[in-house]
Amino acid sequence: MAAQCSGLVRRSFPAIALSLRVLQANSLFRPGRADSNQHCNTFYSAELVSWTSSRLLCTATKQKNNGQNLEDDSSQNEQKTDSTSTEKTLTEEKVKLEEQLKETLEKYKRALADTENLRRRSQKLVEEAKLYGIQGFCKDLLEVADILEKATASVPKEEIKEENPHLKNLYEGLVMTEVQIQKVFKKHGLLKLDPVGTKFDPYEHEALFHTPVEGKEPGTIALVTKVGYKLHGRTLRPALVGVVKEP
Repeated sequence: MAAQCSGLVRRSFPAIALSLRVLQANSLFRPGRADSNQHCNTFYSAELVSWTSSRLLCTATKQKNNGQNLEDDSSQNEQKTDSTSTEKTLTEEKVKLEEQLKETLEKYKRALADTENLRRRSQKLVEEAKLYGIQGFCKDLLEVADILEKATASVPKEEIKEENPHLKNLYEGLVMTEVQIQKVFKKHGLLKLDPVGTKFDPYEHEALFHTPVEGKEPGTIALVTKVGYKLHGRTLRPALVGVVKEP
């Protein structure tokens, strides 16, 4: 619109000048003629008023358009500012949510690990309870096995003859009972330890004394005074032994 008004003003100047030249050529505008001069002045004044009005209109229109452009620019700037602020807020919310998600996942993984560890410990305790639940009962039976062993060892071998059938039958019964009880022990994971001649192990043996023995290596077991037992690989009762030392 402003461009159209500017073109109209530029076109108006040549038209006004041309009209004046035409009037001069036709002697309508001559010096000394009052009527002609008045007519030309009136015509010129009208053209000038028309041109001035057109210019003022174009100026007002241009200012209005400039004001609208400024308002549009201001509105666009406000929209850009609002858009930037919204994007910044959304970015901050995204970062917070990602941090919360990461923290929640870490807590979930730790909870799973704790649950798995608890399950394994519980399972291990159950298995150990199954294996070693008879530990107290086995300890009590060990005394019975020790008595049977002492009973069979106390019978003189030279007295076990056909001429003495009662003693022979008693001895054979004791031996059979001892063999059977050892079979039951073995069935339930209870093994006998008779470590004569082996290396001393503090986890399986208990040293009662140290003595030099000729022909035997120091640190080995020379004598067993009481056998030991292991239940599923765990020492239930250490063997009471005598250990060889250097002379």
